[in-house]
This record gives sequence, structure tokens and C-alpha cells, in this order.
Amino acid sequence: MAAGSGDDEGSDLSRLPDFLPPDRLNAFADGVFAIVITLLVLELPVPEGADDLFLALLAEWPDFLAYVVSFVFIGGIWMTHSSITQLTEEEDEVTFRLTLLMLFFVSLLPFTTSMMAGHLTGAGSHLAVFLYGLDLFVASVILSAIMRYLAWRPELLVDGLAEENLREMVRRRRSGVVSCGVGVLLALFVPLVAVAVYIAVTVFFFVHPLFYKRAIRRAGKG
Repeated sequence: MAAGSGDDEGSDLSRLPDFLPPDRLNAFADGVFAIVITLLVLELPVPEGADDLFLALLAEWPDFLAYVVSFVFIGGIWMTHSSITQLTEEEDEVTFRLTLLMLFFVSLLPFTTSMMAGHLTGAGSHLAVFLYGLDLFVASVILSAIMRYLAWRPELLVDGLAEENLREMVRRRRSGVVSCGVGVLLALFVPLVAVAVYIAVTVFFFVHPLFYKRAIRRAGKG
């Protein structure tokens, strides 16, 4: 009897679904993005007791610059992830784990942003800007890995057009990811130049998903 029960349990385990509900993953991801952006703005300093508030705000320019770069980057990542979910019919264990790994690095952004803002100039600028850029770079690489994996698994997608769209998204993002990697290396030598590269890359990541609005609509109709 016990042996038969064990066989039944093994049989039940073998019938566990390979696909996981995408709505749960998407809801969790949206929640993380929202929380991270909220934490970013809470880190902005509020000058107190300053005779000239305008000059006091100008003195905090590293914090506001870091906030804008991180906000735009997170917005671009979120829009790209939203585009991916529109092209995806099912999720599996790999996409769940890759998404969680990406969100891990996204969730570090309030910390790395605050660190870079506090050490944008001075002796610690090289390491601070390097770690911030590394955070952006790794999150971007993982997002591209999610798209590559889904393109390799067309049965998870809404249709054949979605596969083509994902491959094109990976190609268009490649230059931005490479540029971000270059910025990480530049941070070790010229931190302010690296920050300029991060700004350019984040703007690219923010604008880039807009090019796929039409493709997503076509996939949704399919």
C-alpha cells in the first residue's frame, strides 16, 4: 500500500505543469518597480535652515542627477518588460527565475543611486560610479537574456510575430547594453564621463520600447 502511494505521488509530481501563471509574475514585477521608484524619491535630500533655498537645492545637484538617471532607467526597463509580457502567452520556471534575478538588481538601485550621489566627486567616486553602472549593466543584460530565451521558446509566445519582435528588440538594445558596459569600464578612470554614458544609455532604454508599440498591438490582435 505504501509503495503504491509513493508511486502515485511520483506520478502526480511528474504531471506538475511546466508553465506558470504570467499574471502573478507581472503583478509582482510591477509592484517591485513601483516600490523602487518610491524609495528613490524618498532618498532625495530636503535642505533645511538654508538662507537661500534655490542655492541650497543647486548644491544637491548630484542627488537630483542620480535620481533622474535611475528613474529614467527604471522606466525604460519597466516599459520593455511590459512589452515582453504583451508578447508572452505563458511563463516557465526559467523566465520566472530570470525575472526575479533582474528585479534583484533593480531593487538595489536606491542603494547604488544614493551611494553614487554621495560620492560623485572625491576619492570614492571611481568605485561608487562603477558599482552604480554595474547595477545598470547587469539588470540590462538579464532583461536581454529574458528576451533571448523567450525567442528560443516560441511556444511561450502569443504567435510567430512575437518571436520576430523579440529578436528585433534584442538587436536594437544591443548597442545600449554594450555602451553601458563601456561606461562601467570608464568609471574606473573617468567617473564623470561614465555618468554621461549612463545618461545616454538610460535615455535610449526609456525611448526604445516606444518603437514597439505598433508591434505589440499587432501581436495582441493576433
